[in-house]
Amino acid sequence: MSLKSNLPLLALLLAACSSRSIEKPAQIPPPEEPVQQAIPKQEVLGIAASEPVQPEPDIESPKVEVVLPENVLNPVSAWRPPPYQIPLAIRPTDHFYFTRPIPSGDVNWPNPRYRYGSTAFGEESTHTGVDLVADRNTMVVAAGDGEVIWVGYGLYAGVQDLADPYGLAVAIRHDFGHEGQSLYSVYAHMESTNVWLGQRVSAGDQLGTVGDTGHASAPHLHFEVRTGENRYFASRNPELWTVPAEGWGVLAGRVQDTWGRHLTEYLVQIKSLESEQIWDVWTYVLGTIQPDDYYQENFVIGDLPQGPYQVQINFAGRSYTMFLYMKPGQTNFVEFNGRRGFTNEEDVASLTISDTPPYP
Repeated sequence: MSLKSNLPLLALLLAACSSRSIEKPAQIPPPEEPVQQAIPKQEVLGIAASEPVQPEPDIESPKVEVVLPENVLNPVSAWRPPPYQIPLAIRPTDHFYFTRPIPSGDVNWPNPRYRYGSTAFGEESTHTGVDLVADRNTMVVAAGDGEVIWVGYGLYAGVQDLADPYGLAVAIRHDFGHEGQSLYSVYAHMESTNVWLGQRVSAGDQLGTVGDTGHASAPHLHFEVRTGENRYFASRNPELWTVPAEGWGVLAGRVQDTWGRHLTEYLVQIKSLESEQIWDVWTYVLGTIQPDDYYQENFVIGDLPQGPYQVQINFAGRSYTMFLYMKPGQTNFVEFNGRRGFTNEEDVASLTISDTPPYP
């Protein structure tokens, strides 16, 4: 299904969340060697959290259908293929349990300048979700089956509060979990809702519409995935849980210095060797966000078309480059270790890495 092809870049840069101040965690010691960080500041905002809800015991993961994806041609402009059917896990370590909270036909992918784990380079609270910069009154749908456990203003404190930074929000406790933990999804800054507390919903059921209530500078949907508890510090990167577009994949990575310390808000550049398109992504901050139990990543970028790619990082005055083939319908993984450059984890069996491009 075609999406709107003329997306204003300005809307992507403006539509961000804002939050109450959250105490920043103590910083780890800086690397002993100089680190080159070519990272422009962005005018973006943060978001806050809700009180915890106790998880239900003995939650089972959904049964995953293994479907080998078909090749899909590179898109043009903002057009994107429809998403795969959920749940999807071609690799046993993946958990694409959720559909897009905004249907195809409207913007249903994250704002690339304000992804999960960003703090606007220390100026805002940690972003615990992703922002989908859709038009006001765009339909918002449930990302999975479950029970509505919150509707209204006040998700941050768990009591009704019209000044709450999430604005008008919905939270769902899902019928399925992951490795014995409950799963929750959050939908914030909504213009309207049409569900009630305790209502049963299925994936794709309408929850309400996109708005800019709460601390938001323009209409967009703030979407979160939480594990174990319905609270701010239990969030996970939604791009590792939301099914990708057909024929497209997800790239996760771990970026560290030579001594194995995570490099925070550090620039990673990804280039398609077929289309020449370049994507910028920055690594997470430390402290308030949670990496995936298996990947232990500190950056994720979803919706990369299948094909050969170059990944580049500048460190200590030198440029490091590696090449990989993006496999569709699954998480592809890279690791960077300072002066040792890129390395491959032997237990990530689907990754294809070489020192030279796989294609001319």
